Amino acid sequence: MTTTTGIKTAIIGYGFSATTFHLPFILNLPPFRFTAVSTSKGEQVQQQHPEVEVYTDAETLLTRCDADLVIITAPNEAHFALAKLALQQGKHVVLEKPFVTRVEQGEELIALARQQQRVLSVYHNRRWDGDFLTVQKLIAENRLGAVRYFESHFDRFRPEVRKRWRESDVEGGGILFDLGPHMLDQALQLFGPPTAITAQVKTLRPQAEVDDFFHLTLHYPEHIAVLRSSPFCAALNLRFEVQGEAGSFIKHGLDPQEDRLKSGELPLSADWAQERPEQYGELYAADEVTTIPTETGGYQHYYHQLAGAILDGSEVPVSAEQALWNIRLIHLARQSAASGQTIQIDSDR
Repeated sequence: MTTTTGIKTAIIGYGFSATTFHLPFILNLPPFRFTAVSTSKGEQVQQQHPEVEVYTDAETLLTRCDADLVIITAPNEAHFALAKLALQQGKHVVLEKPFVTRVEQGEELIALARQQQRVLSVYHNRRWDGDFLTVQKLIAENRLGAVRYFESHFDRFRPEVRKRWRESDVEGGGILFDLGPHMLDQALQLFGPPTAITAQVKTLRPQAEVDDFFHLTLHYPEHIAVLRSSPFCAALNLRFEVQGEAGSFIKHGLDPQEDRLKSGELPLSADWAQERPEQYGELYAADEVTTIPTETGGYQHYYHQLAGAILDGSEVPVSAEQALWNIRLIHLARQSAASGQTIQIDSDR
């Protein structure tokens, strides 16, 4: 299906996600070729990409275009139906996070992808955030000793509700489905599935229709992991705090890639994602403090691995099976928040 002319790539949606997190890589990384899009912004696309086929609806694109790969950036509630149709049409699929909104949907898509022998992946790009890679390396090198406490924040100062689908009362709306998948995915990469979860999921802003705050505690046999997002943080964001028997690591601020992509910077150099030294975190030991240079991240690594998976059958950068764990934990978090109880987790699922 994929030819020597490259991986013909279609995108469903032409909003913030598509233009910021996907097109800069599709347009600048061989062997991808941007060939089709479904959007209501057809005139804009034709001005910017005159060679690209424009469809007014996703279903028509999926049934008529000859793309090898489809990237789905539609609202969360549409993920399942569009991915199912794409796989039925024999296309490889990348879904923006979250994977789906219900566990059974993810299980059905995984089975269908296996049947069709197609790549099914979820864009958990923040596995390639430099700060996360730094935490991952410190833990792997045992520089913190045995980890006893892990804290991850993705706070913002957004006291006013915005008019957009992510903040509307629709399936898959709310901050837990928006930022939760990234933070859960990182915790799972570091520690695997927890044994239990205790959660607070709140709607704090007076005009909010859906949850805008969460505080998740993941229980492990030897440590706990806390994941939090608040809309009322006007101070510098505490991104990570990791406490171990040999020391602690503290990192503030957010990975710079999103802001650079939003400003129009292209991911053309190997170090385009490198943080500035004033953003580095600190490693605290009993009698000394060491500044730790942030590892160089890069969302392009996701797409390099994706190309290998499609062309050579190598490992998928983020498997659907891994992404489904995030959906399981989101639903268990909601169950915990609603009941006020800690929920035990069957890690063999």
